[in-house]
Amino acid sequence: MVDLIIKETRERGRGVFAARDFHAGDIIEICPVIVLSSADAAKLDNTYLYNYYFGWGDDNKAAAIALGYGSLYNHSTSSNAFYQKNLTDCTISIIAVKAIAPEDEILITYNFGNSGDGAKAWFTIN
Repeated sequence: MVDLIIKETRERGRGVFAARDFHAGDIIEICPVIVLSSADAAKLDNTYLYNYYFGWGDDNKAAAIALGYGSLYNHSTSSNAFYQKNLTDCTISIIAVKAIAPEDEILITYNFGNSGDGAKAWFTIN
């Protein structure tokens, strides 16, 4: 993906960075997902993958592993992008909410719904 690069960050480990300018409303990436049942999601909760999957389905009890760079976007409460789930197409779109310059890390807000729905993240931020 020539528009995106993966780099190590000091605070967050690997992250997704812009390789070109993005403007508010631009689709940064459309990630196909692998959907797992709620039973499989519960098993993931005891593995390292717990930090990399999205809640899925109408009740968010199933899981989705985002392909592409989808599971590598880091969290920020002052994000420059958001994610939007498409349950019908089994994709997650990453969309810019403000201008993002080359070399800027692309950050989303984590939660169990679509990122604009006001749900809380499952972890505390220092």
